[in-house]
Amino acid sequence: MRTSRNTAYDFSSRRVLVTGGLGHLGRAVGRLLVDRGARVVLLDRSPAAEVPDMAAVMGGVDLADESACEAAVQEAGRLMGGLDGLVNVAGGFRWEKVDGGSLATWDAMYTMNLRSAVAASRAALPLLRAAAPAAIVNVGALAAVKAGVGMGAYAASKAGVARLTEALAEELKDDGVRVNAVLPSILDTPTNRAEMPAADASRWVRLEQLAAVVAFLLSEDAAAVTGACLPVSGRV
Repeated sequence: MRTSRNTAYDFSSRRVLVTGGLGHLGRAVGRLLVDRGARVVLLDRSPAAEVPDMAAVMGGVDLADESACEAAVQEAGRLMGGLDGLVNVAGGFRWEKVDGGSLATWDAMYTMNLRSAVAASRAALPLLRAAAPAAIVNVGALAAVKAGVGMGAYAASKAGVARLTEALAEELKDDGVRVNAVLPSILDTPTNRAEMPAADASRWVRLEQLAAVVAFLLSEDAAAVTGACLPVSGRV
């Protein structure tokens, strides 16, 4: 059993699956974990791309497809010889007011942000239980706490991620599997900089900062933490 504080950030025995792994945040999380010694599989809906030092990159996987998700997670576990951690990064964003908006947007946000996390977590549970102590980290959003104009569908889906985190943590607390979430504000990504050119990006959350919080929640230093939804707000 891994209990030494001196090895809390030594991930050399860890095997971690990152969904949404080919996005900006997914790559940042994967890179940090690999740098700390973990074996990492990146899984994404986009076509597979070469990412150095990963155990594998699995592309073209639709997490909304239960069978495809199950098969991909099992393959990731096979490639790494098990699974100690799951990071649910997969998701999306749409800004749209309720008045004049579309119900299809609400369906899309639910599918991208909440259903994907449920599907990946369900598929990973047998592997995580077998490897316990193990951990799941979900990527929520600060908007889940307080939504603004045009954020209804997105915030509602991310609020669902927070409630999933709490419920699953309770379900698994005697199984050696911890479940936590990070709630970031605006991430400093090329996309956000392009869409908000007048904003002060120095106030946003850098990808490596959020990745470090994710790594903490996967680590033994967070062994007593489960069911937490941790704001990572930068100076927004």
